[in-house]
Amino acid sequence: MDIKKTLLSPEKLKPLYEDALQLKFGKMFTDYMFTLNYAEGKGWYGPEIKPYQPLALDPACAVFHYGQEIFEGQKAYKSKNNEILLFRPEENAARFNRSMKRMSMPEIPVEDFLYYETELIKLEERWIPTLKGTSLYIRPTGIATEPALGVKPSSEYLFFIILSPVGAYYSSGFKPCSLWVSTEYARAGEGGTGAAKAGGNYGGSLAATAEALRKGYNQVLWLDSKEHRFVEEVGAMNIFFVMDNKLVTPPLAGTILPGITRKSLLQLAKDLGIEPVERMISIDEVVDGISAGKVTEIFGAGTAAVISPVGKICFKDKEYVINNNETGPWAQKFF
Repeated sequence: MDIKKTLLSPEKLKPLYEDALQLKFGKMFTDYMFTLNYAEGKGWYGPEIKPYQPLALDPACAVFHYGQEIFEGQKAYKSKNNEILLFRPEENAARFNRSMKRMSMPEIPVEDFLYYETELIKLEERWIPTLKGTSLYIRPTGIATEPALGVKPSSEYLFFIILSPVGAYYSSGFKPCSLWVSTEYARAGEGGTGAAKAGGNYGGSLAATAEALRKGYNQVLWLDSKEHRFVEEVGAMNIFFVMDNKLVTPPLAGTILPGITRKSLLQLAKDLGIEPVERMISIDEVVDGISAGKVTEIFGAGTAAVISPVGKICFKDKEYVINNNETGPWAQKFF
């Protein structure tokens, strides 16, 4: 569908950031946003690029009461030749639709998704920072907007995209982070929405994240909900272990987000000379492996953080240090 465009006069455009290296993650937003509406019996309609603005939603909207909301996270970069680059955007579009389907929301054709976001990004090209470690973060989102109470799928939806120029996800930059293992909380259970990028997954994780921060750690390392024994993922990324010279990560079994960066590392590993292995990993195997020198590196992988080395893990009030709390060679190579 053709996109309606409501453009600002040059003097009404926002001033650009003064120093890209000082950009905070997700704090600044560009001039425009994209919106697309859905109505049952009509389908998706009314694609529009318009000035960034608040949404006007009825207090009875289904998203507020029944949690039908999903999102994606992507990044745009500039090449040395000043081209706009996206990293495997078709994978994000496909995952967005899988999340939509899991949350009983209508899908958007992949080619339409890509057309809408690239048109918005081209219009906002001036916002793409070019310094190392910076990018333009892309946040496509879907919400239920029918103003009616009752536990059922909404008959109306809104799809929107906003953009944010960002620096590093962690303020410390590409340095080892620390993880606290939660043995009380769980991120997702079998048969739940753990594989969907749904807002509720993150809302339910905040209490454990706050506890990790109080204890002096950056993120939570989640274990399975049934036994609190097997490693699953970190709050903002998938997790990888270099064990016995193999790249090991937990398998996708419905409780772990199928990360685009995760998938990419498993493909890259073979070319870089390390065997990728997807298997269940107990937290006892991890901490014993660190102590015995079998686990030589741990790092997370995700769109926001890209590659995030892990220097310390706290499990049952005991701290385990990996690779002298320094970035390891595999994390550096993948980064």
